[in-house]
Amino acid sequence: MEAVTEHSSSAAHFEGTTPRRRRFVWLIIILLLVGALVALLAIGLQPRTSLLLQGKEAPDFHLTAFNGQFDGQSFSLSALRGKIVVLNMWASWCVECEKEAVVLERAWQDHRARGVWFIGVDYLDTDTAGLEYLRQYGITYPNGPDIGSQIYQAYRCTGVPETFFIDRQGVVQHVQVGPIGQSQLYGLLDRLLAAD
Repeated sequence: MEAVTEHSSSAAHFEGTTPRRRRFVWLIIILLLVGALVALLAIGLQPRTSLLLQGKEAPDFHLTAFNGQFDGQSFSLSALRGKIVVLNMWASWCVECEKEAVVLERAWQDHRARGVWFIGVDYLDTDTAGLEYLRQYGITYPNGPDIGSQIYQAYRCTGVPETFFIDRQGVVQHVQVGPIGQSQLYGLLDRLLAAD
């Protein structure tokens, strides 16, 4: 009979603390959720860091092309000084990149004779997938893999696609976050060409 009494008093004690424990657990959960929400809002309110490059000297880069007539050739921003450079960050797995692929190729064909260079940087991709993407969209301007994400990091990218418009003096004149349309692309190129 004593054993039953002890068990009963233990059960009563446990039942008495359960609501407090529940409140404590719920308080912890609510605090964690509020903290996560504040962190997400803080991240969302920060400016995209690649936009901070606008108006500043573009970081130099080195890229070895892996496509078409440029296969195996090395490109760097310093070697292209005096040329207008459109530097496009993309990936074969990027759905948004598909929206601008043909537009970028068309602009390359229309502007290359005027000293405009398009350079594609394939981000976090395999060579096979990247080359298939270039073939699928008929892209002929130089493209190459971003080994170790060095170019992506130097340009402070936060995703793909991102496109940098660099003038003849090596200054970033515009940063496009997300896909670019033909009229905006041609307008930016006309403005850069007219600045000579």
